Amino acid sequence: MYIVGRFYAMGMLFLIPIFIFADKILVPMDLTQIDHLKAYGVAFHALEMGVNVEWLLNYQGGSFLMDYEPRIEKDCALNSVVWEVIPSGDILEIYQTIEENNMDVILLEKAPRIAVYIPDNFEPWDDAVTLALEYADIPYDQVWDEDVLRGKLMQYDWLHLHHEDFTGQYGKFYGSYANTDWYKEEVRINEELAKKLGFTKVSKMKLAVALIIKDYVEKGGFLFSMCSACDTYDIGLAAQNIDICHNVYDHDPFDPAANSKLDFSQCLAFENFEVILNPLIYEHSTIDVTNEAQARGPKTYISLFDFSAKFDPVPCMLVQNHTALVKEFLGQCSGFRKSTIMTSVLVLAEVSGTEEVKYLHGNYGKGTFTYLAGHDPEDYQHFVNDPPTDLRKHRNSPGYRLILNNILFPAARKKEQKT
Repeated sequence: MYIVGRFYAMGMLFLIPIFIFADKILVPMDLTQIDHLKAYGVAFHALEMGVNVEWLLNYQGGSFLMDYEPRIEKDCALNSVVWEVIPSGDILEIYQTIEENNMDVILLEKAPRIAVYIPDNFEPWDDAVTLALEYADIPYDQVWDEDVLRGKLMQYDWLHLHHEDFTGQYGKFYGSYANTDWYKEEVRINEELAKKLGFTKVSKMKLAVALIIKDYVEKGGFLFSMCSACDTYDIGLAAQNIDICHNVYDHDPFDPAANSKLDFSQCLAFENFEVILNPLIYEHSTIDVTNEAQARGPKTYISLFDFSAKFDPVPCMLVQNHTALVKEFLGQCSGFRKSTIMTSVLVLAEVSGTEEVKYLHGNYGKGTFTYLAGHDPEDYQHFVNDPPTDLRKHRNSPGYRLILNNILFPAARKKEQKT
């Protein structure tokens, strides 16, 4: 904001811009921050109050700047979030630093409406995004197959998919867990729901859901997926006219020639992959690199790509962090094989020197999709019935920061999204 000052000299009138700034609150996101994850909640709450938030890309780890408001200051204090009141006279210096470096200011204007695709019987610790949202006190709604099929998605700006299996194969847990009570219950619930909704089998119901989600993205929705929801979603789209499910899953034979009939033009992110048809092999396709990732072990690190804040603001937003390295973490889908990624898709992070891509982003229609492989950024190898991750012990998790970057991404002013 500025006013015009008058200066008279030798009978001439000169107009000189004089910048007037109010005090602002700066929430730093570098190593000085005590709780990075709660800081996203502070930014989100400010948007809910109607206060615009400036996301300072690459400035002190992707800091947040907002007009001074006592409620925001109180929110920071209550959540152990480091903040600083910047006097009006010092604001211009911050903007000048940003202008002179690989930094930029992205205006966040409105809190996005968030939906998480999870069943009624889910356990909160089964979903890293749900853990992050609840820890940061960011509101979300739960949606499931019936909600999606009834058109509820159009009420939301952002949709998260986690470890759902969109191929109708129940995560391919058959080989290890077929006789367990929880697996049998999972099959029963899904088969009953499919029948209730008029589908002959679960794979057809999941395909119908996947197609509606695809339409949601095409019309401008923001999709964020993790774990097996990344690869099985595209597999389901590619195999929509083929039976890839063994009879242990859907009670009828699969097509042995399925791999020659996959239609990759239907996918969002992947192509040239093969599906694993053997029900006893705990793997869906050649997209996933879990075996190789597991062999490398927990001391592996993922490298975040460095993007131009001024010319590539979208990927730059998605990788904002206080470090360029993130610890490896596995899942049903631990990483994406480079050779299966479409050339139109942008790689955001990888395990350097390997075939593993960990994080990617792409456009479809008016919307976007972002895939982050792995299950839980602070649980290297998550197993069924493992205890929940306590985010109070991981307040500065760079992996969880990637998740929360995606939460704020839809709030960015649309004209800033250049890619």
